[in-house]
Amino acid sequence: MALLTEAAKKGLLLKARSAIANAIGAESPPPPMAAADLAEALSAKAGLIPADLLAGAFVTIRKKGQLRGCIGYPEPERPLLDVVEHCAVSAAISDPRFPPLTAAEWGDVDLELSVLGPIEPVDHISEVVIGHDGLIVEFGRRRGLLLPQVAVEWKWNAEEFAAQTCIKAGLPPDAWQKGAKLFKFEAEVFAETEFP
Repeated sequence: MALLTEAAKKGLLLKARSAIANAIGAESPPPPMAAADLAEALSAKAGLIPADLLAGAFVTIRKKGQLRGCIGYPEPERPLLDVVEHCAVSAAISDPRFPPLTAAEWGDVDLELSVLGPIEPVDHISEVVIGHDGLIVEFGRRRGLLLPQVAVEWKWNAEEFAAQTCIKAGLPPDAWQKGAKLFKFEAEVFAETEFP
């Protein structure tokens, strides 16, 4: 998917870090790239994507390598800059699996961003490429999503990945074979650890 420039990736990570620092009262990093500069960086993709890029994204927070929060907005309905800022704050203070991040923890966390590509229906499980595709499952009002890197981390094959996505949605593991709709998406994943 490789759409974002290195400058855009750094800028988005700084924007996420700054938003979290403001939300938890921690010392902020150096000011993030100015919005105009970031917009220019986002549009510097051979003219393929406008500065007001609409994209889904997830922000993952890790503390000393362990998951500490992850929140996302998968639909490409809002500007990427807004999505990253909102999801960063939500991952820090609103992930129901964890207590809110504190300023005392701030120095021990690293951020990872996943910028999502278009969401496409899956007609057959053989279409799912591990390490390349993330999955969404829908059945009625239930919906679950797992990012591409999750299947790699857990060493799942495509069927296991689909089953775990169903479980994430609160569905039986075989729901993807029994009427639940399965979708895939690519994601451009990058982390602060890549930019010392």
